[in-house]
Parts: sequence; structure tokens; C-alpha cells
Amino acid sequence: MTSSLRDLKVYTTYPHTCSYLPDREATTLFIDPRQDIDQALYSRLSQLGFRRSGSHIYRPHCADCRACIPARIPVERFRPDRSQRRIWRRNQDLLVMHSQDIRDEEAYDLYYRYIEQRHADGDMFPPDREQYLSFLNDPWRVTRYLRFYDGEQLVAVAVVDELEDGLSAIYTFFEPEQERRGLGVFAILWQIQRARDLGLAHVYLGYWIENCQKMRYKDRYQPLELLVEGRWTASR
Repeated sequence: MTSSLRDLKVYTTYPHTCSYLPDREATTLFIDPRQDIDQALYSRLSQLGFRRSGSHIYRPHCADCRACIPARIPVERFRPDRSQRRIWRRNQDLLVMHSQDIRDEEAYDLYYRYIEQRHADGDMFPPDREQYLSFLNDPWRVTRYLRFYDGEQLVAVAVVDELEDGLSAIYTFFEPEQERRGLGVFAILWQIQRARDLGLAHVYLGYWIENCQKMRYKDRYQPLELLVEGRWTASR
């Protein structure tokens, strides 16, 4: 049975170094990790701007900063721009397969190369198998692992949670040597189409941060909705 939001216990971290904005401290609000979570509760928390990392559901809760703004795509109104249409066409040769997990060497080797070559300055460097499995696990049986193949070569993996009202794009990693394909963009476009096919209304993208280049890309997906002062509103 889904718990009432009023009954949830939450905790905050001590201030820590912000992962996105230099010279700032961040505080994070966490749902009690002992809380029983099901798809309905997880979906409601996503609508309120929470995200998950592994088995933890969290939301930024900084005293003097509101830069992290939850973002989602209303899939029926989304219209790809010219660049996105090119990327969609360019990747129609890829085969997309679903798998139960990503514990295998094929997936981990791709993740390892991706972190080594694309995110050597990030929190997940150096890549570590235990952290990989903890971050991308399936704690509530709602996670889908999408594998994109170029022939027999695995070139991308998208980790996606299925909510009651949409898909939540948790993480995508891809072959760093196939930059021309735009695999990160294609994975999002594929999820938008998948949400449409399933009759779901949204693709949740996590946090849009205007002054952070690696998080600002999300405003390329228009129309984009942002959660501001408790209401989802168009970004433009």
C-alpha cells in the first residue's frame, strides 16, 4: 500500500561541496531509506521534483540557492529541432534491446570507457564496479535497461525508470568514439517515442541548471516544463 506523503520521514545532509556549481555548498533532502517504496509513491515523488540515485530518493534543499530546477518533457507536445531530427535518422540502423540488468562485462566495459574518456573530472571517476551497480540498480522493479547495438557492438545503454505518468531518464552511457552519432541525444529521443507508445505523458530529465553546461543541455528539448514554486510550467 502506498504511504501518504504526510507520513514520510525525510533527512537532510550536512552542507557539502556542490557537484555542479563551483565555490558553492549544497544540502540534499533524502527520503528515509527504510521507507517502503512502490511505483505509485515513486511516481508521486517524481512529480514533486525528487530523483533517485541507486536506492536513495533525494531532492536539492540548499538554503540560499534554487539553481537545480526539476525538468520534464511533455511528450505529446515535443517537437524535435533540425539537429535532433538528423540524429534520429542517423541512428535508425541501431537495434534496441531490453535486458534484466547490466551486471555483465559488456555493459560495464562500455561504462568504464565512457567515464574514463568523457567524465574524468566528475564524481564517478575513477569508474568502480560496486559504485556502478549501486547507482544503476533496480530497487523497486521499475527499471528498464535499454541496450543500443550497432551490429554486434554495444554502443549505448540507457537506464530508465517506468513511472505511472512517464519515464524517468536515470542515466545514459555510450561509446565515446562514436561521437558523430549523438548517442546521448538519440537515447532521449528514443525514450520520448517510447513514452508516447506506452501512453505516458512525460519524460523526466532530472535537474536543469542554467549556469552549468552539462545540465543546461536539457532546454534543447522543447517544450520543456520546469517545476517552479510547486508548479510545472513551460520554460519558454
